[in-house]
Amino acid sequence: MPDASPVLAGGLKGNFQAYEQDIRVRNYQLCGILAVVFMLAGSSLDWVVFQEEGVKRFFPARVLSAVVSVLVWLALTTAWGKRMHRLLGLLMAMPLIVGIAWMIYAKGGADSPYYAGLNLVMLGAAILMRWTLQDSILVVVLTVTSYLLACYFHGPIVNRSIFFNNLYFLFVTGVFTTAGTWFYNTIRFSEFKLRHDLDLNRAELEASNQKLRELDEAKSRFFANISHELRTPLTLLIAPLESLIQSAESTRPQEERDLMATMHGNSMRLLKLINDLLDLVRLESGRAQVHTKRVNVNDFIGGLANAVGSVAKDKRIHLHSHVDEDLGNVLADPEKLERICLNLLFNALKFTAANGHVNFSALKTDGWLAIEVRDSGMGIPADQLPHIFNRFWQADTSSQRKFQGMGIGLALVKELAEAQGGNVVAASEVGKGTTMTVNIPLLQGEPTATEDEPDETTDGADADAPKNKDWIAELYRRAELFPAMTSLQATLRPVETGVGRSRKPKLLIADDEPDMLRFLKSQLSSTFEILEAVDGQQAVEKAAQFLPDIILSDMMMPEKDGLQVCRELRERSITRSIPVVLLTARADEKTKLECLAAGASDFLAKPFSLTEIMVRLKNLVDSRLFQKELVVQKQQLENALEQIKETESMLVQNEKLASLGRLSAGLIHEINNPLNYARQGLGIISRSTKSLPEEERADFADTVKDVEEGVNRVIQIISDLRGFTRTTNQLNHAFDLKNVVNTCMRFFAHVWKDGIQREVEISEELEIRGDSNQFVQVLINFIQNALDAMATKQYPEGESACIKISAFARGNRTILSIKDNGPGIPQEIRDKIFDPFFTTKDVGQGMGLGLSICNRIIADHGGRIEVRSQPGQFTEFILELPSTDSTNNNHADT
Repeated sequence: MPDASPVLAGGLKGNFQAYEQDIRVRNYQLCGILAVVFMLAGSSLDWVVFQEEGVKRFFPARVLSAVVSVLVWLALTTAWGKRMHRLLGLLMAMPLIVGIAWMIYAKGGADSPYYAGLNLVMLGAAILMRWTLQDSILVVVLTVTSYLLACYFHGPIVNRSIFFNNLYFLFVTGVFTTAGTWFYNTIRFSEFKLRHDLDLNRAELEASNQKLRELDEAKSRFFANISHELRTPLTLLIAPLESLIQSAESTRPQEERDLMATMHGNSMRLLKLINDLLDLVRLESGRAQVHTKRVNVNDFIGGLANAVGSVAKDKRIHLHSHVDEDLGNVLADPEKLERICLNLLFNALKFTAANGHVNFSALKTDGWLAIEVRDSGMGIPADQLPHIFNRFWQADTSSQRKFQGMGIGLALVKELAEAQGGNVVAASEVGKGTTMTVNIPLLQGEPTATEDEPDETTDGADADAPKNKDWIAELYRRAELFPAMTSLQATLRPVETGVGRSRKPKLLIADDEPDMLRFLKSQLSSTFEILEAVDGQQAVEKAAQFLPDIILSDMMMPEKDGLQVCRELRERSITRSIPVVLLTARADEKTKLECLAAGASDFLAKPFSLTEIMVRLKNLVDSRLFQKELVVQKQQLENALEQIKETESMLVQNEKLASLGRLSAGLIHEINNPLNYARQGLGIISRSTKSLPEEERADFADTVKDVEEGVNRVIQIISDLRGFTRTTNQLNHAFDLKNVVNTCMRFFAHVWKDGIQREVEISEELEIRGDSNQFVQVLINFIQNALDAMATKQYPEGESACIKISAFARGNRTILSIKDNGPGIPQEIRDKIFDPFFTTKDVGQGMGLGLSICNRIIADHGGRIEVRSQPGQFTEFILELPSTDSTNNNHADT
């Protein structure tokens, strides 16, 4: 037998042995009877094998074995025998083994065929007697030993092959018996262990079930007690509140009357919920009683249709009622029937959109009163239909659900119908509508309630109710008629007008409950400019549109809940810094962590203190305004720093130009004197041409002409340089654009000799106003940058570097283009090239001020620069400048 685990070694194994004891005792008794029968019946075998001699010789031994077996059987029937069942089981086997061994000794020894009896003893006893492993090994050893002793004392073994054959089969049978006993006991112990575990689990389940029943009963008692305790103070709140409302109709301001109406509506809503919970508890405990009365079905259905008609009209829903003509007075519980009908009607109106239809019918079908409510609403999916009558079940349990509720209305309908011996059936198709049918048996007999008892519901919603009706019962009935749904007008998305006219900070309030939205707006409008949103989607849209200073949002809203609103606002750069305060009915730690993780700045649990909301909102708004001021000041400082950098760069450039001008002025003065001498010498040389031989005059004249052109070119460059280095500020001076371009091109004469192509296309007499020297500076900068860029590009065979300068008039603007076929400018740095100190050149090859200065010069002249580039193809700078006519007009206007 396998070793039990430490836990099972004591108790479980002992229980198993005790369990097996009774079975073994019964089996031992059965084996005793079989041993007596077959031991005596074995005389027939003696007769066949050994004739009369064998019967006479072996019969006494058989009788003795049978007697011993009977004695053991009798002992097993006693209490002592049951305790000593293992020893008695061995004693029962020993007479059989000894008897058969004596027969082998007496007849044939090793050649005796009776050795097979020993096999039967081992095999049969192992199967029937259910020995333990130790007992089985002991019996096998005794059996084989008895056979060997019988053979030994019989005399010499003559036929050793038969002896070995018999001994082999005895040994194999013994091994099989031992192995079978071990395997059988192992299986039995495993089965017992599984049964034991099953019993423990069953006991645990029964204990858990008992606890659940007790908890359920305690829950029902708690609901009943708490609901009853809530009813009294709530009734005492509603009664004086109704008195205040009646007295305040003409004496109180509209704002106070609205607050009292909100309090009254929500009080009635809470009272209806408490009544529904109490009814569920009564029905569950079986304490609900059915009080039947005669009810006029036509008046009943018509009255209820009138009662909910205002709700249907508010939601723009067409409500129709119908009653079969053969339905007159029926015997039913009018209170429960009204609760059923009102729950079904309000449910249908809640889930039906505007311009939909709701049909309210009473039909007579085969002895049943069938009340049917059919709507054209959104419908219920087929997989949800089996669950709709379960308590507290809702199709949408997410925080983004559109329709609020507790999930007890349809459960109450089902239990109220079953309490009257009826049932309720639902049929629905998504997108087409739902049909709810309540079947109530048409009862025969006398009503269980007397006719003079106050009838709260017979006439449905009769406005002329008896004056002596109990006020409490009337209050409860009015609570049932109170619609727990939002009116269509309140669900319309508010449109903001005149936002931003006030100097108050803007507060966006997002809540799908109209009463809560109206209350918060009325209390906070004195401090904030209010924006309203009725769902999460509208809250996100209005936050991005109006950029409020703070947002106060409910946690559970349709479309998007408060957490999703926070996440989306934090993902958008324009709304990322707006503080968000969440209102939630959950105050657990998990909800708080979820709010903070979603990006909420703060959260408040309902019910909340209005003072606390005001303080928290004010603190967050003040922090927000301070932050905005810091952002504005930071931007101003950054702009000032940028301006300082640009001014510094301009001063550096102007200082460089001034130094260059002073240096150039001195050089020009020193160069002009030798140039004048050269020009005078060329004049003298040209006049001496006539003294040369005729055949040399032509070459001499050409040489002198080339020298004269070179000197004139030097003089022109000196003149241009003098003009370029002259400090001027003549932004209103008109100059010829083509001459300025030609001047610039002469500065790069050495470059054109290196094979770089140039194309100049400038319209004649194209003038612009400004400082020509600054324009020369701009053009030199653009051309030099183009030359530097083209030097880095490897051109394919047949293509060479080329700069194209073109200009033309377009309306009152002059367009100047400088285009090169260099490597182009990457898109990612195109917006940065005009920033001061930005450069792509190596250190020491530029300061990054050239294009920034050019941009400032063109802007000072009323123009702008546009960059077009195709990486690997070209770069084009387009300068758009005012023409002389437009400049004159601007100055004339000034």
